[in-house]
Amino acid sequence: MAVQPNRDSTLDWRKSSASGSSGACVEVAESGSSVLVRDSSNPSGAVLVFSRAQWLGLLRHIRNPEGGQP
Repeated sequence: MAVQPNRDSTLDWRKSSASGSSGACVEVAESGSSVLVRDSSNPSGAVLVFSRAQWLGLLRHIRNPEGGQP
């Protein structure tokens, strides 16, 4: 994972449909072979850059932090 300034306004940012209206969410976009993540309340702020494998590993861990099969 790397952090980079948010300079690409052409990306298709999206957030979960389960997100509330409070604005305390993250948004995700795909760029080539990377998955980008930013704070929805600060769209011009820094962006986290994950490889697809890192992103999928993070999602697996969030869904099942004990490490067993989901």
